[in-house]
Amino acid sequence: MIADLIIKNIKTIYTPNHKAPVKGYDMRDIKTVHNGYIAIKDGLILNLGSESHDVFIGDKTIIIDAQQKIMCPAFIDSHTHLVHGGSREDEYGKLLQGIPYLDILKAGGGIHNTVNHTKNASFDELYEKAYRSLDLMLKLGVHVVEAKSGYGLDLETEIKQLNVAKKLNANHPIDIHSTYMGAHAIPKRYALNKDLYVDEVIKDLHVIKHQHLATAVDIFCEDHVFTVSDSEKILTAANALGFKIKMHADEIKSLGGTSLAIDLGCSSVDHLMVITDDDIKKLASSHTIANLLPGTSFYLNKAFAPGRKMIDQGVAVSISTDYNPGSCPTENLLLVMQIAANKMKLLPEEILTAVTLNAAYHLGISERSGSLEVGKEASFILLDAPNLNYVFYHYGINHVSDMFIKGKQVLRNQEIVGDKR
Repeated sequence: MIADLIIKNIKTIYTPNHKAPVKGYDMRDIKTVHNGYIAIKDGLILNLGSESHDVFIGDKTIIIDAQQKIMCPAFIDSHTHLVHGGSREDEYGKLLQGIPYLDILKAGGGIHNTVNHTKNASFDELYEKAYRSLDLMLKLGVHVVEAKSGYGLDLETEIKQLNVAKKLNANHPIDIHSTYMGAHAIPKRYALNKDLYVDEVIKDLHVIKHQHLATAVDIFCEDHVFTVSDSEKILTAANALGFKIKMHADEIKSLGGTSLAIDLGCSSVDHLMVITDDDIKKLASSHTIANLLPGTSFYLNKAFAPGRKMIDQGVAVSISTDYNPGSCPTENLLLVMQIAANKMKLLPEEILTAVTLNAAYHLGISERSGSLEVGKEASFILLDAPNLNYVFYHYGINHVSDMFIKGKQVLRNQEIVGDKR
């Protein structure tokens, strides 16, 4: 078969090498192809290897010289709060003084601050702000983003956030997977009767489903926010409607959220900075992904999730930014990966699997994305680095040069190709 596109002269191709979810030490067992090429047909990988690619060349085949750059699957940022109004730099000094986030929240800051900004922002303002963030993510090697709502805490604003994400998905090269997170905080109007808000969120699930605005539902299971019981009610209702389900759990206090997430069959359980040893063992025997967010620990000066222990004990791990205005205001997944290596002691190969195939798995797209295999989507990046280790060693640097999504070049020498705005 003749290829539409061939990338040749690739110094090394790095890709996960196991069927998802990839657990424990299998995460470091990646495939490497030296002096390689990749052949693409109709947006899919036709072949890749180090042997001659001449058999795939036809009169109309485009051939690009990688000039000895390295290649890996494009990254997936599987936990973000992409669409939101405003920023919260006014709280930064309080965090530096050691004032706990929950105290800031009780004083009307935190999520409530962003809720006010998001309610007051127009659709176009939210869209332009998020589009700029997506451009930054694209330049840092990201081709899929999970975007949560949760800064409305009322149906109208939640729908506004999700519709912004829907338009972004239509117009931006990055693929957006939307998650409804009405249970992100307790609105002030329900401060004295949280149960009524839990009922409202469950009722609103039907509207979100009917309007096809999200494929997943998330909840913040945490002290002074939503209990394990609240989480079970909302996620059970969401699961019955056909949503994928996931949880923020064990971020500040361990309440039993991780255990519930596994019991309910959540695709991921996220944060896990204070996860118990028993729950690590339980995770290892499940197909729920531990989605770790080291950028949040870095920003808040909190302990990091025990990622090394999790992998050592056979857990399937993914890594994401948690991009949001309050606890991780960065779109830089590459930097977060570098932090994971340095602070969690994860190997570069493990991190590559975490931000590609395992992330794809808990978003439900691992059959077509997340690794470089014949028949999968041709979504990959070229990095101007001599090897994978160098990408982590030379930290704080964006090594990404070029990106292709489904066989189409969207980034060329750090310039975005074909802006649709």
